[in-house]
Amino acid sequence: MIPTELRDIYYDPNEKLQLQADCDSIHTTPVESFSAVTTSPPGEVTESSVTTTTFKTTTSIKPTSTPTSVLTTAAPVTTLNTMTPANISELYFEVKMNMSLTGDSDPGRTVSTWLNSSLPDDMMMVLDLQLLPKTQRESCIFQVLVMMSQLDTQEAETQIRHLLLTPYNNGLISIVTKDIQISRILITKCTAETYLTMKGLFVWPDTPGGKNASQPCPKNPLSHGRRQCKLCLGTHWLVSDLEDCGLVVETIPDLNHVEVTSENALEVVEMIKDLLSDHSTLNYQEVATVLNKLEDIVNLSRVTPCLGQALINIISNILESDSNLVPFTNMILNITEAVGDRMVGYEGSSTLTAPSIAISVVDVVPGEFSSLTFGVSSDRAGKKPEIFINSYPFNQTVAFISLPSVLQHSFPENSSTQSPPRVKFQFFGIPMLFKNSQQGHVLNTFVVSASVTNASAPIKDLDEDVEVMLYHLIPNTLHSDVQCVYWNFNKNNGHGGWDDDGCRKENSSSQYTTCLCDHLTHFGVLLAISRTPLDPANKQILTIITYAGCGVSSVFLGITVLTYTAFEKLRRDYPSQILIHLSLALLGLNLVFLVNSWLSSWGLYGLCVAVASTMHYFLLASFTWMGLEAVNMYFALVKVFNVYVPSYILKFCSLGWGIPLVICILVLIVNREAYGSHLYTHGQQSLKLTLDNSDNFCWLQDDLTFYVSVVAYAALVFLFNIAVFVVVLIQIRHMRVNRPAGIRGGLMHDLKGVASITLLLGLTWTVGFFTVGPARVVLLYLFAGLNTLQGLFIFLFHCLMKENVRKQWRIHLCFGRFRLDEYSDYSNSGSVGVTAKPKSNPKAPVPSVDSVKSSSTESTSASSDSSQRDSSCKRPNLGLFVNSLALPRAQKSPSDTGALPSPRGENPTPGWRNHLLGQQGNR
Repeated sequence: MIPTELRDIYYDPNEKLQLQADCDSIHTTPVESFSAVTTSPPGEVTESSVTTTTFKTTTSIKPTSTPTSVLTTAAPVTTLNTMTPANISELYFEVKMNMSLTGDSDPGRTVSTWLNSSLPDDMMMVLDLQLLPKTQRESCIFQVLVMMSQLDTQEAETQIRHLLLTPYNNGLISIVTKDIQISRILITKCTAETYLTMKGLFVWPDTPGGKNASQPCPKNPLSHGRRQCKLCLGTHWLVSDLEDCGLVVETIPDLNHVEVTSENALEVVEMIKDLLSDHSTLNYQEVATVLNKLEDIVNLSRVTPCLGQALINIISNILESDSNLVPFTNMILNITEAVGDRMVGYEGSSTLTAPSIAISVVDVVPGEFSSLTFGVSSDRAGKKPEIFINSYPFNQTVAFISLPSVLQHSFPENSSTQSPPRVKFQFFGIPMLFKNSQQGHVLNTFVVSASVTNASAPIKDLDEDVEVMLYHLIPNTLHSDVQCVYWNFNKNNGHGGWDDDGCRKENSSSQYTTCLCDHLTHFGVLLAISRTPLDPANKQILTIITYAGCGVSSVFLGITVLTYTAFEKLRRDYPSQILIHLSLALLGLNLVFLVNSWLSSWGLYGLCVAVASTMHYFLLASFTWMGLEAVNMYFALVKVFNVYVPSYILKFCSLGWGIPLVICILVLIVNREAYGSHLYTHGQQSLKLTLDNSDNFCWLQDDLTFYVSVVAYAALVFLFNIAVFVVVLIQIRHMRVNRPAGIRGGLMHDLKGVASITLLLGLTWTVGFFTVGPARVVLLYLFAGLNTLQGLFIFLFHCLMKENVRKQWRIHLCFGRFRLDEYSDYSNSGSVGVTAKPKSNPKAPVPSVDSVKSSSTESTSASSDSSQRDSSCKRPNLGLFVNSLALPRAQKSPSDTGALPSPRGENPTPGWRNHLLGQQGNR
């Protein structure tokens, strides 16, 4: 009689499984006695045993999210947890087969039911069943436990195949099997394993296949971690389930409590990698902790290429962090050297590469060694090194070493207890790792090294030199002095430093330097610099000043352009129109500069070229309009008479916007690669500090193009502007000397006029040519402050301090008592509707230079059009710049100034001298 308990449906506490026994399949066999059933203590696993009483089950699984690749069903046969009789032996098999199913049913349930009915209950049990992804037909894989009184593998395999090949048809569903593969499982358990993770150390015991091992969590022992032993042809552990366990190693200092062994070395490396992923900067203690653990790993473990690559990746992450690595340079070099010394598991040679670092090891045969070369190609930042052994230099080579044949005399002699000689090469693409102890020199190359493992003696004083060729990070276009050096570990109290003993320069160009050394070590090339290097604090401050100044200038340049564009009266004369174009050029330059780094971070080369060329264009346009300001001033001061230039402003626009465009197009045609993202030379930084010097900044990267199209062009413009400026100063001096006694001098007005002219002519940019020598830092601050705020100064001198501009603001923008009528007394006081009165003295008085502050529109705002039509002696109006700097010979006689006022009250007669005389008369 079947017990009532076996008829009842079992419900899983997790509500994911329902279990109901097939009553017709339960068979009971009497036995004489049962072995006692024991309970497994926590942390251990007891193997499932076979009983003489078995029963088949059917499963009902509630819908859950099932992966599309593999469908897993529960084992169709379950056993009671009792001991196996001594006369029963166990065999494990893995079965894989294809099936053809006909009929509408659930494949998983159908196959499970079919296996229940096909395999004999008293000798076979299906331990696992997985439906594989369906291709042309259904396929599955499962494991079978065969219990036999006599151990006969072939007989068991034959019986399983026969049972599975028997067609199955229950009237609704039919199954036909094909391609049955049966393999015996020889490994039926997972061996004990110690597993170190960031959640602690777990010791997994020997576990039978198909069972789960459980261990308490080190951080919270009430919770448990689990790990399944997967039963298959290659029975193995699956990934641990430690979701319920808390972290033990949460920060880098926690690594001090982790003991490194040869078994857990790879796990510690992965742990360090995970910790470093959350840190962009490491402090001194964190760097020391990580490097100490890496030393322990290298010294205690067997360094395979896989482990070596993981170590190199960690060192690369450290090198690329924003950490101070100078105190650890020797330690990092020793670790990478040890990785190459201890590497095993490769044939002939092996290369490990990571961003900014690479290691190659080459096994050599002493009697067959003639020479060996090591070449590195990389991008200009050194982040993508590629290694070439016994290949000669090519275009993108950044480092190259050629070892002479005499090196074989330093190889160790072959013996049964000593490994064969090995040559190691190393490449470091982070120059900042190597502190320069020599004043006035900077490391201008990447660092490359060569060494020999198990050398019989220190390799030095070689009869043939080692040839080292290194690429210049900053092209040596000025042919400054270069020095071939090597890294001396003993300098600077054991911190290391550059030394030139045993190395000399063979030849040097602007791009490469070739050195000859009589020993092996880490090599580099120092470049002599004539400027004081910027410390990080000053560099950060200058960067903030630059971006803040450009942002402020952009705002006020926009206000200036809108003011002169909106109010027609302010843009009637030539100086005001030229001012608008200069402001537009400077506004474009500032805006492109502010978004340059953001756009270059997208990593699109075409976009970077467009941004760099646009910035180049606006920079040249700004210089050009500064020069045109000087040209206009020259015409007004020197060429006073008989200067008629038709379409004056149109021609100025053609020059101001056309010349920069032609230059940029020529650069794109001749050398498109000149634009891009690259480290700038010191010459470029000196001229224009506002150009960022990081890799994420698009600008001219070709020195020749920069010096020709920017430096030379700016030098020509500023030389002309300086000449005009000198003429202006002479005129100011002349007027101050010849000023009548009754006219008071205005020193502050004169200085204001000089400052205004200095900014418009761009003379503050010339400071960039002098940012060398001990005063470089001071001049850079002056350069950044004056030039980035040029837009603000233009607004102050030509908007805020101009009476006529303030008048227009009050007329059109103010309300209430602040609003000004267009024809008020305030308006007339600053207007140009004054006619010079005839004087008895034929020599007209010379006006004071204090009228420099007046508006350019005050001179000829309403009369410019009529003056160009009526005057046969026409020339461009200087307006604001020199309307008070008139020479005596430029003044008209009183009879020429008696024209009647125009309806607006303004003087329609040509010339800015009449206005000056009128102002003088009003005094």
